Amino acid sequence: MNSMETSAPARVRSLEKVVVRFSGDSGDGMQLAGNIFTNVSAALGNSVSTFPDYPAEIRAPQGSLGGVSGFQVSVGCNVHTPGDQCDVLVAMNPAALKQGYKFLKPGGVIIIDTDSFKEDGLRKAKFETDNAIAELGITAQVVEVPVTSQTKAALEDSGMDNKAMMKCRNIFVLGLLCWLFDRPEEGARKMLREKFAKKPAVFEANSKVLRAGYDYGHNIHATVSTFRIDTDEIVPGVYTDIKGNEATAWGLIMASEKSGRPLFLGSYPITPATDILHELAKRKDLGVKACQMEDEIAGVCSAIGASFAGSLGVTSTSGPGLALKGEAIGLAVMAELPLVVIDVQRGGPSTGLPTKTEQTDLNQALYGRNGESPLVVVAPTSPKNCFDMAFEASRIAIEHMTPVILLSDAFIGNGSSAWRVPEASDYPEIKVPYVPEELREGWRAYMRRDDTLARYWAIPGRDALPHRLGGLEKDVKTGAISTDPANHARMVEIRREKIERVAADIPLQKVLCDSPEAETLLVGWGGTFGHLYTAAEELNRQGIAVALAQFRYISPLPANTGEILSRYKRVIVAELNTGQFADYLQARFPHVEICRINKTEGQPFLVSEIVEGVKSHL
Repeated sequence: MNSMETSAPARVRSLEKVVVRFSGDSGDGMQLAGNIFTNVSAALGNSVSTFPDYPAEIRAPQGSLGGVSGFQVSVGCNVHTPGDQCDVLVAMNPAALKQGYKFLKPGGVIIIDTDSFKEDGLRKAKFETDNAIAELGITAQVVEVPVTSQTKAALEDSGMDNKAMMKCRNIFVLGLLCWLFDRPEEGARKMLREKFAKKPAVFEANSKVLRAGYDYGHNIHATVSTFRIDTDEIVPGVYTDIKGNEATAWGLIMASEKSGRPLFLGSYPITPATDILHELAKRKDLGVKACQMEDEIAGVCSAIGASFAGSLGVTSTSGPGLALKGEAIGLAVMAELPLVVIDVQRGGPSTGLPTKTEQTDLNQALYGRNGESPLVVVAPTSPKNCFDMAFEASRIAIEHMTPVILLSDAFIGNGSSAWRVPEASDYPEIKVPYVPEELREGWRAYMRRDDTLARYWAIPGRDALPHRLGGLEKDVKTGAISTDPANHARMVEIRREKIERVAADIPLQKVLCDSPEAETLLVGWGGTFGHLYTAAEELNRQGIAVALAQFRYISPLPANTGEILSRYKRVIVAELNTGQFADYLQARFPHVEICRINKTEGQPFLVSEIVEGVKSHL
């Protein structure tokens, strides 16, 4: 996107995609404005990808550098990432400008609230002069807008106090951007009406301010051009903007419907996974039971109890909580109960970086239990894919009677993408391994299916099949407690083999961007997909033939993984850790030489980092 013309008359420019970054104080409503802009764009048929960049401090001083909250969104065609840099930066105060300017593309546009660029605000942002633009050496076009005073003018007859008026500034900017990028004002107003349905006076105030921002755009039409953003060809249906955590919750609900087993979530609030608890707590109308427990251990133990009682037991957490749940997950492995453990990964260790993203829990998910405790590990690749993988995690947990860990992360959990609301018929029935009629007489708790080795599931209170489960080793035939060495060895082998057989029940690994000329395979897993896919496309455009394999199924790996890795001269694994998946693959396929691209900064990859990383290995 070129800088906006200051002398030419207004005209409409067409763009394939555009990246906007909202930046301001935590209380400036950047996340709300960004989310509404995203949702309106998704409803128009645009692809979208977002990156909410929360500050680490909960209540940093107003106007300080540490309190800046960002929301970056890319909308348009063929969008897979929020963008390395933005075309338009909205800076609500000097601190937001200083922190956000580094994300702006050369020739981009900055919209600032001139009312905030006073001596006090400049001092808080540690500017040494009264000219922030000059001090930063900014050469981009700066659109100076008196956002605060325009917002107050729009609300002068509302009877609102100054503090309440200030909370509407973000909506003025939203109205301006709706005009600038040809977004329907009414779409934004509809979302505001839904958000403030119980506060009609607040809705009316924000509706006025939205109109004022939109009109302000018309008033400066001689100096600022508008833009039309292209849309993808889309399948007819209902589209919405969905966050990864919301999609995860809805995927669990679909799995409950398709299995006929009630959904129970036992969870303890932890950033960035808490939204899953919030979303499921709203769904009592669908029979969901969501319980906020007193701690992480109680959360997982309540879910295990619910599974024993016949529910789809789920617990959600982040890395520190997964550590606390380790012993109880081992109990679920021993009892062979269906359990879904959702880990929305964040930076660690210990408390680490609660508002930042990493992929550093992989080893913990694979190995973080005592004894031989094999289970299934899967990972969604995007916010909308969280729906499918939450459904898939639930299906595998029930059909194979095993715990499944779903490794999401803060980037896709908080981020959003455009999503077509699916039909129930799009998803298969989940086949619950109830005790068959012919085995009811003489049934024992560890009788198994011949194909999957999954034990049968007897529901207390429904089936007249009394039994006990627990954390002590059981006899392979009778289900009674056993300390016999040979029996323990046999049970260890059965539990291992049961997980390996899941590989026959998951899709083969796909390779994208492949060509006969490709000698290099770029490999990733989970939420890095958008960045790796965009990087692979860019490398191929540059004449460097690169294929991509992005893994969603990690334990067990898809059956064709070894064949794929052996097909290429060079395998490069990119991940947001120090090389955990690369180590995992190297241990299983020692004949494959694996190169690495790693990042541990609490931030998602930039596409440029992947491109340069691949080139450095060529």
